[in-house]
Amino acid sequence: MFYTIGEMAKIMQVQPSTLRYYDKEGLLPFVERSEGGIRMFKESDYEGLCIISCLKNSGMPLKDIREFMSMVQRGDASIEERLQLIKKQQAAMEQQMENLQKIMRILDYKVWYYQTAKEAGTTAVPREMNEDEVPAELREVRKQLRDMHYRPEELLAKEQ
Repeated sequence: MFYTIGEMAKIMQVQPSTLRYYDKEGLLPFVERSEGGIRMFKESDYEGLCIISCLKNSGMPLKDIREFMSMVQRGDASIEERLQLIKKQQAAMEQQMENLQKIMRILDYKVWYYQTAKEAGTTAVPREMNEDEVPAELREVRKQLRDMHYRPEELLAKEQ
């Protein structure tokens, strides 16, 4: 069974223009066309489209996705290359997730900080609290923020 670009876009939960863009960028070498040039998607194309979407959402550049899809077309001879490309993107995602966790910890601290300030009617209360008055899971974040606030030169020197 074949699907139109509109039907496949609906299945993928993307706009048809997204699939047209992928095709224009050379990411869909597996998609067949009718004699009139209309894209005809098969059920088996769904997995490839999902992989493209995953790689794109992971931040992989289009040129690397294009290369990956080219490797797929080459078959088993490119397994090692594909594995290395996916591992590289996986490592990049792990780093990104680590960075997002750091950001989330700071936001958690600031939520606590401003909730405490709101209850007290002033930011002086959370700002001047002793370390043991700060929730244990937020103490390290507070320390890091204060270190940067009070000692930026030392932090820069430490990195060099």
